[in-house]
Amino acid sequence: MLECDTCGDECYDIDDLIEHLDYYDHWIECETCTRRFRTERACSQHMNDTDHWAPRYECEGCPKVFTSYDAVCQHMTSLGHWAPKFSCETCDLKFHTQGAAEQHMTEDMHYRTYCPTCDRHFQNENNLRMHLRSKIHQGNSINCPFCRSGFTTASGVVHHLETGSCRSAPELNRETIHRLIRERDTNGMITTKQIEWRNEDNATCSATEKAWNGTYWECYLCHKKFNTMVGLNAHVNSPVHKQKIYHCPNSKGGCYKTFAVLAGLFNHLESESCGYTRFENVQKQLQGVLTSQKAIDFRWWG
Repeated sequence: MLECDTCGDECYDIDDLIEHLDYYDHWIECETCTRRFRTERACSQHMNDTDHWAPRYECEGCPKVFTSYDAVCQHMTSLGHWAPKFSCETCDLKFHTQGAAEQHMTEDMHYRTYCPTCDRHFQNENNLRMHLRSKIHQGNSINCPFCRSGFTTASGVVHHLETGSCRSAPELNRETIHRLIRERDTNGMITTKQIEWRNEDNATCSATEKAWNGTYWECYLCHKKFNTMVGLNAHVNSPVHKQKIYHCPNSKGGCYKTFAVLAGLFNHLESESCGYTRFENVQKQLQGVLTSQKAIDFRWWG
């Protein structure tokens, strides 16, 4: 006896089975092509050999499987089986709408870029990091080693000294600090090797009437325009057009950035943009860089 794989009826012989399959349309059809088979086994073997299995679309809410995307969508819509797709940025919860996810993150303070102290949400992690390192959270805890004035970051202290703003150390400025640093940076970890120091970098420049182009005061080097001569003078005496006398110590890590002022180097390291060291390490090492007599070795900053 031969059994129909579709309905289970038994037939006397092969001819009787074929007649039954034709009459009741019980042939087993391939899911991709038009071929038909008497048994499930033969059809499966064919689809395995030819890779004719139809795509399977699983319901996101129950074990049901469908052979078309439209069918599974219709099923999930009618039964509410769509899985939630909007994730919380902190925990494993998911929600059906972005609004629901944001409501949860607001109520539970689960924004990855959320400052719970200030109850503020930031657009990205970098903005949050900058906020956490601002005066609001850091205060003025970094002191100038000479006048003890407080600053938020180490780069702020260095800028204070390089611009000659320290009343307790009026002899310090960009040039004198560079000379001191270069003497201690025996391995060229942060200072750029130079054949000779350009003394003209110490000079103060003043714009003349020739800098007036009829509308603005114009820098003859970069052609940047200013509304006043005072603004132009401040520009030409700033580090903008000075030599790049410092470089990032992370050359082995592929960072070749150079800086005209030490404060620029410190700011770069504080940003952690090249991954050489942490913000906290820069703050800790400030005193040693400015006041120690030992050789500078940035290898221990990591």
